[in-house]
Amino acid sequence: MDKLSTEKLDLGHVIKITLAAALGGFLFGFDSSVINGANGALKVHFAMTDHQLGLAVALSLIGAAIGAYFAGRLADAFGRIKCMLAAAILFLVSAIGSGIPFGVTDFIMWRVIGGVGVGMASIIAPIYIAETAPAHLRGRLGSMQQMAIVVGIFIALLSNYLIVQVAGSANNPIFGRFKAWQLMFWIEIIPALMYGIAALRLPESPRYLISQGNIEEAKAVFAKIKLDRLDEHVEAIQKSFNNEKRHTLSDLLETLSNGKKRVAPIVWVGLGLAVLQQLVGINVIFYYGSMLWQSVGFGESDAFLSSLINSSINMVMTVVAILLIDKVGRKPLLLVGSIGMMITLGTLALCFLNANPDGSLGGGAVVAFVAANFYVAFFAVTWGPVMWVMLGEMFNNRIRAVAISICGLAQWFANFLVSWSFPILTGDNGIGVGPTYLLYTFFAAISIFFVAKFVRETNGKHLEEM
Repeated sequence: MDKLSTEKLDLGHVIKITLAAALGGFLFGFDSSVINGANGALKVHFAMTDHQLGLAVALSLIGAAIGAYFAGRLADAFGRIKCMLAAAILFLVSAIGSGIPFGVTDFIMWRVIGGVGVGMASIIAPIYIAETAPAHLRGRLGSMQQMAIVVGIFIALLSNYLIVQVAGSANNPIFGRFKAWQLMFWIEIIPALMYGIAALRLPESPRYLISQGNIEEAKAVFAKIKLDRLDEHVEAIQKSFNNEKRHTLSDLLETLSNGKKRVAPIVWVGLGLAVLQQLVGINVIFYYGSMLWQSVGFGESDAFLSSLINSSINMVMTVVAILLIDKVGRKPLLLVGSIGMMITLGTLALCFLNANPDGSLGGGAVVAFVAANFYVAFFAVTWGPVMWVMLGEMFNNRIRAVAISICGLAQWFANFLVSWSFPILTGDNGIGVGPTYLLYTFFAAISIFFVAKFVRETNGKHLEEM
């Protein structure tokens, strides 16, 4: 146990500010997954091709990549709280606009705006939580970001399911001339307003305050969580910044003994974690799950219910992850997750490869459904939360914001590639669902070797030790 792990902390206050910050994660999950219920209706409503549908779903992720890339710099320039407020406004505007599009082009525009908010929230929340939480609780509190994401996914899919139950179909009218899929997007207005209000009540990150020279204000924030040895703690944070110019891309380079520069190895590790988390295809389940299950023989209502069950398992297993992450450690969880995902993805691929000529799974439907749920479970208890926790804590104070931004950019770009390519790969002119899932299986296998060779444990270490 480290020397600060026994400090008398006001855990209620710490948890309160962590939950408030993680509301951004809720919106991250909700905004990302609400399209799951609407994409089929949108394809019919706008007579989209597979390519257009892929762009309509995936281009918001380019917005997320942009938001993630600039979030760290904006957070260092204006503070963590102001960035949260900006993200809340972007979520609100996107929710309103996505429900009243005139065509594919402006629908994509509204989704991209929301995507920028998603990207900002995905970066600001782990930074804020990592900089606020005590070292011995940082894993659990940081996992609340992922918990908020999966709750957001669940609520989005639950609201979609209930709306479809009332309307009969996502493309049916529900309130006068408004259709069910429009209401799906407007539901997001409520959490967007909640996020903005919560951000207004949060204290600024003490580490940001110290970086700006506001030492007394930082001490006041630390005092609210009853942190002992304040002066010692603040001095350690000040020393970690080393009085250097911080948070530029050049900070990610290190100088070798021969005078040459290279990207710091820890940055490559972060990039690998961020990209592999997406290349295993997890968001196909949450973005296209309803369409996927319909394509293999499920009815519309059953397909929506299947996606909701996937999301429920995702949420429950994330709770398990929160309980385990500080006890088991980060690296062991990642290894277990990689092995489990490789096996379950391989099973899914075999089921889809042996589908009937019309695409239905027949007797293999039960096996595929069980394998999909175990796949989600393995991801949720391991790679889902652990990747974000590690990005929040694996970098030192001097480069954290810009390193997380770069990793976030890579993560969202990988998300875009997977989400954009799925309807094309599985469409009439694609390789099919089975080979596509073999591709995801391959990346799960790669992740085993990556974690075993390159990932170092960060459990229990202070940020100033990184």
